[in-house]
Amino acid sequence: MTVILPSDHHARQALIDRRIDCISQERAVRQDIRALRIGILNIMPQAENYEYSVLFPLGRSVMQINPIWIKLKSHPYRSSSGTHLENLYIAFEEAVRERHLDALIVTGAPVEAIPFEEVTYWDEVCEILAYARQNIVSTLGICWGGLAMAKTLGIDKIQYEKKLFGVFPAKSLDTHHRIIGECDDIFHIPQSRMAGIADEVLEAKRDEGSLDLLALSEPGGYTIFETRDKRFLMHLGHPEYDAGRLVVEYERDKALGLEGVLPPENVDLGNPINVWRCNGLEFFSQWIKDAYERTPY
Repeated sequence: MTVILPSDHHARQALIDRRIDCISQERAVRQDIRALRIGILNIMPQAENYEYSVLFPLGRSVMQINPIWIKLKSHPYRSSSGTHLENLYIAFEEAVRERHLDALIVTGAPVEAIPFEEVTYWDEVCEILAYARQNIVSTLGICWGGLAMAKTLGIDKIQYEKKLFGVFPAKSLDTHHRIIGECDDIFHIPQSRMAGIADEVLEAKRDEGSLDLLALSEPGGYTIFETRDKRFLMHLGHPEYDAGRLVVEYERDKALGLEGVLPPENVDLGNPINVWRCNGLEFFSQWIKDAYERTPY
């Protein structure tokens, strides 16, 4: 349960308070343990505020984790701290130049309503995913990150009339699967997206042998699926979110004056309760374990 972080990282004390051992790069070297280098392509608004959300489940793994924060050259990151990005983040080319990445995470981004080809950084994301497909053992796409990965496989998204927003049950479709096999047969997933993929499209890909479908949610459809070669794992929900994140997003959307903003379903705005934590931590823990066991390095 160790994550390598700079001593002045803003989330360090919060992680320590949650029993995550945060160590310096120097201490990690002295321990003589090969930390897993997990690239995190963070495209979330206010990127620095999202870092804790992904560091906590990564830090709960029994492996030593060295997060490699990656920024896009073609994305302005207007809502994020430029100083923070400059100090902590690097371009993808730099992340893989001298050493491999054991795994890669592509986060969500609030661009589901925009056609992929019109997203300003789409070409760069495609280049990264093409490299990952050939050179990185496992890439995990979260929410829009998962939709983007599916698009590179020839699977397009569909737009929803209203936002899929709230916490919904999902059924595990493979109780022997190496990553979700020990999740509950029915487990809860936070959802926050304006797009998804038609069930029949994913079922056709399954039937032709290119995808395995792992979890089905109502009303979110197939929420977790992966390529048959196990290199791309797509999770259209947000297993990394804490209890209050959906409330924050609701208040943000209201403040922005967005039309048709509804409260998240199955969430008490005054007292949000986390009913997905254990399954979310299990998901990340087993994903890390799988990447470690399959890495050839």
